[in-house]
Amino acid sequence: MKKILLTILIFACVIVAGLFWIRYKQQDTDITKTQTKVGFILNGTVNDHSWGESHYNGMEKSAEELNLNVIYKENVPEDENSVAVMEELISDGCKIIICNSFGYGTWELQCAQNHPDVSFFHATGVEESDNLATYFGRIYQMRYLSGIVAGLQTETNEIGYVAAMPIAEVNRGINAFALGVRLVNPDATVYVKWSNSWVGEEENGQATRELISEHNIDVLAIHNDAMSPLEIADENKIWTIGYNVDNSQRLPDTYLTAPVWNWEKFYEPRILECLQGKFRGIHYWEGVETGIVDLAPFTKNVKQGTAEKVEQERKRLMDGTFDVFYGPIVDNEGNVRVKEGQSMTDSAMLNDFFWYVEGVVVDEN
Repeated sequence: MKKILLTILIFACVIVAGLFWIRYKQQDTDITKTQTKVGFILNGTVNDHSWGESHYNGMEKSAEELNLNVIYKENVPEDENSVAVMEELISDGCKIIICNSFGYGTWELQCAQNHPDVSFFHATGVEESDNLATYFGRIYQMRYLSGIVAGLQTETNEIGYVAAMPIAEVNRGINAFALGVRLVNPDATVYVKWSNSWVGEEENGQATRELISEHNIDVLAIHNDAMSPLEIADENKIWTIGYNVDNSQRLPDTYLTAPVWNWEKFYEPRILECLQGKFRGIHYWEGVETGIVDLAPFTKNVKQGTAEKVEQERKRLMDGTFDVFYGPIVDNEGNVRVKEGQSMTDSAMLNDFFWYVEGVVVDEN
């Protein structure tokens, strides 16, 4: 009799849970019956094969799921002129505004204060308010894994890194990459050259040429949104590690992999919360466990045995027993920055990264 009662109880619980799930999905369906306008401001274009395209791809997938009408504004200056673009989008009926670059922060916060009934999202931003959320992914985790690829791939032990500018986000990526390199190849050096531009093809191309002329580089990685470094490296038969999206088909002879974004993993749940009236003006910093960041599939150019080592480290990141900035970590001047058994806090990683790990040489010119 007890077994029968237990079976009936379990069956009833399953039925109730199923009814709740149906109701939950019905609510989502009801919410998305009405099309919602979203204004999306980019510092580049939707087809740049890089940062802008990664956001566009994720946003389009989310728009299909949530019945969104997304209005994209491309090549918007990261200055006070962006306010007029935001105001135009809001006048057109946009209830959600998204800006995809750090430089919009001051102006987006100003616009958010003037429109408390609109939800704002700021990629890579640092200032939140009741109706403004900032967000990013722990792409440094994927840079660490790509550093392992570079460390095993190099024959000269001289690896180039073209970086946009020395802000905490970029420095964090450089250090994570170098820690991956040095994990498997402690003799390798990562040479960093600043381009002082995210999207400038000429500036990033010039930085690449200087790296190639000054060092015996056989692997090049990037932290910018330009294609010129990859193309110049390809012309010089230098292995490349990209960023933002997978460009392996464009550079089949030299491309290895890339830290990439799956922005739909963020946009779909967060925008659904907006539609449900559950928006939160907080900072989101999501990692590998959410799927927002990933490593592009390895090409045929990657050395044998690399995938196994990368997968070993990925599992450690996934299960939460390890993150990139666990001590001991020594900087490139010999100072202990993170002691053994300790780890950097999120606050330190987000705000205090103005030093470089052992094995990094930065050209300050």
